[in-house]
Amino acid sequence: MHSISGRTVAARLVGISSAFLISLLFATSVWADAPAGLDKTGKPALKSAGPLAFAPNGVLFVADPASATIFALDTGERDMVSTRAPINVTGLDAKLAAAFGTTADQILINDLAVNPETGTAYLSVTRGKGEKAMPVIAKVNAAGEVSELMLDKIAYGSAALPNAPADGADRRGRNPRTDSITDMAFYDGKLIIAGLSNEEFASKLRAVAFPFSQTDGGTSVEVYHGAHGAFETRSPVRTFVPFNIGGEPHLLAAYTCTPLVKFPVSKLTPGTKVRGTTVAELGNMNQPLDMIVYEKGGKNWLLLANSKRGVMKIATDNIERSEGIETPVKGTEGQKYDTVADLTNVIHLDKYSPTQAILLVKNDKGTDLRTINLP
Repeated sequence: MHSISGRTVAARLVGISSAFLISLLFATSVWADAPAGLDKTGKPALKSAGPLAFAPNGVLFVADPASATIFALDTGERDMVSTRAPINVTGLDAKLAAAFGTTADQILINDLAVNPETGTAYLSVTRGKGEKAMPVIAKVNAAGEVSELMLDKIAYGSAALPNAPADGADRRGRNPRTDSITDMAFYDGKLIIAGLSNEEFASKLRAVAFPFSQTDGGTSVEVYHGAHGAFETRSPVRTFVPFNIGGEPHLLAAYTCTPLVKFPVSKLTPGTKVRGTTVAELGNMNQPLDMIVYEKGGKNWLLLANSKRGVMKIATDNIERSEGIETPVKGTEGQKYDTVADLTNVIHLDKYSPTQAILLVKNDKGTDLRTINLP
């Protein structure tokens, strides 16, 4: 047995104390610099990475449907960038694969969100398939450079949904947990979350204050679906945007097959039920994918990407006076739209500047990131 001198023990204790002090100072520095609400530091336990949304001060919300949890991450981006070059990247999935040490067929891009203060594009990505699938957050700058948002030592906060659907196949062979969080938007100090719950009236909208303190059971939402000729409470909102109607904050939400519905934000009261007003039927056999709102020519427009019906430019004229569709509809009805002919294969989009949008376009050759002038 080797003996250890008192000096050696003391030296080791000094080394341990120094390492601990450095670690403590690093953590304190991270906490001090992080935006309010990001009270943890380390590696968030992401099981999946789905919808994304931004708050001020570089806070990125990442939905983790697999664990029915929202993570708020510190991107470290603080400074406003007023001028920005268009982002155009061909073969984005191949570049992501190269950055993450895999092949393009092992990359699935789940969502796109632009930091409105800097113009950096962020992507929620699944690397790999099956049990080996891992969530990754990627970012693309104005030069088209692809990198990873490192999560090992990041400031973050989290909020778990209390009434998420069960994790497992239902009688149709689908896993409702994947729809626990279908879309998000940050508005007026609150993160608004769409998705499903485990309750009878499963479709939910939640308005959760940030910094996170308590996550409630949400508001049950009901809509009349003209293409189906029925009221629905179990179909989730697929994509939505906050929108001011008649001086009152609303959500404009799109559902599968494809009703467009308005909800007053003031009605999103936990534990209650609200019926939305269906302002348009945009055609069945279709899945809405992503939506933005913008102003052009003195009018407000919606730009909605769809799985089967291309990208729609939807007029909001007189939407405040719409009494709603409550009878069966064949074809389309309500708010008018035009299909933007030169925008095809768009799977996600976000606003890039007051006059531009950024698109994620998937074609036979791969996935591209493209900046366009708003139509």
